[in-house]
Amino acid sequence: MPRSTWDGAISFGLIVIPVKLYSATQQQDVPLHQVHGADGGRIRYKRVCEICGQEIPYDQIERGYTAPDGRQAILTKEDMEQLPLASSKTVDIVQFVDEKEIDPVYFEKTYLIEAGKVGVKPYVLLRDALARTGKAGVVKVALRSRESLGLIRPRGDLLVLDTMLWPDEVRDSEFAEPPQDVKATDAEVGMAEMFIEQMSGEWQPDEFTDQYRIALEELVEAKLSGVELPEAEPAEEAGGQVVDLMAALRASVEAAKKRKETTGQSGKDDQGEPAEKPASRKRKAS
Repeated sequence: MPRSTWDGAISFGLIVIPVKLYSATQQQDVPLHQVHGADGGRIRYKRVCEICGQEIPYDQIERGYTAPDGRQAILTKEDMEQLPLASSKTVDIVQFVDEKEIDPVYFEKTYLIEAGKVGVKPYVLLRDALARTGKAGVVKVALRSRESLGLIRPRGDLLVLDTMLWPDEVRDSEFAEPPQDVKATDAEVGMAEMFIEQMSGEWQPDEFTDQYRIALEELVEAKLSGVELPEAEPAEEAGGQVVDLMAALRASVEAAKKRKETTGQSGKDDQGEPAEKPASRKRKAS
């Protein structure tokens, strides 16, 4: 069982729910480290002061902020502990909002919420009430000495907490918008809709694999066994600008139709396996 990230309580109105948070995701990266190519020695980092040149123990390191004019503020651990973090142990639901109103760009990380023994009934109450109303609870929560905006929402039988970025952390996207005078014709949009329809299907996350990680694992295993992998074929470079959008869309629709006819409406091949599913291997237990 994973270790909890945070222990505290959620409150809404006069109801308090003791809970624990667990990270809902885990990285599956291949753990690489830096080494000296000539002899394989590990490259280590030392915390060295640029003024005295001495290596500094971790317990003597403080936080610092350098102002634009060059002045520096040194913040000690005691200074940081005095900062107001009312949400360090209890999070209050301050507002309920429609979940669909939240732009996904605000979401940062998802945590599973587990109720304490005495909090199971109010936990279920909050979960069911949110599910019936289509609402989510807005909170502030302090995780790892940093306060974040958060959203508590139902996910199946669970409640989950999504930490969110603050509004001033979301970049203004106006600079990336295409010119207003560039328009797609109704015919082009209609053809694009046909392509989308041909390529539509049920979301099956197990049909997608991290091909880069699989190739990296194979490369590591080959190096460990002293076998060199064959050179991969160079990837094709992206082509230039498509001049005739309608022709490209028609070709895309026809290709999608043929692919669907080949694999069948179920999206599986003749052997019942998912069509065009990349090969994958189970990771060895560490």
